[in-house]
Amino acid sequence: MTLGTLYGLGVGPGDPELITVKAFRKLQECPVIAYPKKLKGSKSYAHRIVETYINPAEKNMLGLVFPMTKDEETLSIEWAKSVEAIYTYLEQGQDVAFVTEGDPMLFSTFIHLMKLMKETYPEVQMETVAGISSFNGSANRLGIPLADGNDYVAMIPATEDMDEMRRVLETHDAVVFIKVAKVLEDMIDLLEDMNLLYGTHVVTKVTSDEEVIWTIDELRGAELNYLSCMVVRK
Repeated sequence: MTLGTLYGLGVGPGDPELITVKAFRKLQECPVIAYPKKLKGSKSYAHRIVETYINPAEKNMLGLVFPMTKDEETLSIEWAKSVEAIYTYLEQGQDVAFVTEGDPMLFSTFIHLMKLMKETYPEVQMETVAGISSFNGSANRLGIPLADGNDYVAMIPATEDMDEMRRVLETHDAVVFIKVAKVLEDMIDLLEDMNLLYGTHVVTKVTSDEEVIWTIDELRGAELNYLSCMVVRK
């Protein structure tokens, strides 16, 4: 029995034109397109990016639910279901393309999926196709060089540890903070204290048709979408 291959396709930060030629080719070739599916039935971000390039009637569209919860039992059950659903096609010899926004090897759903597939079905072959990440997209949309010459640049999740956030800012020339929405007010206070507000920009759903670029004056009290990046350049 020849198994199909599981591909992790990075499809970019939002603009459908920012997928790679290779990702486009794999979308055409793979008979099964797997994508993160929202419980309420609305299209996932990655699904919306790739729908320009596929005809759902010609593909097996496999929507997989990855619940936003910290309950270990619930997560274990749902992730196991996703692995089994994908393997059902792989064991039939069909290749599966799992699409993820950004890059599949950077803070993506595919990373955990890949680990579980290796543990459960080590015989399955897997490949990833690099994609443009939101921090690249943000820098280019904002016109902010992230690094030049010997500059130090960091890309990290924003956390509640403001001492650590301060240390990162002190030791780098540019920092891109992802997952910034949940600690936005604390980050603004920190940046103000460090006199760095003038070099700070925030963009939501970068390069997509829902993109929002925020000014510093608009950020106080704002309700940011999860898909928001804060770019700080000294």
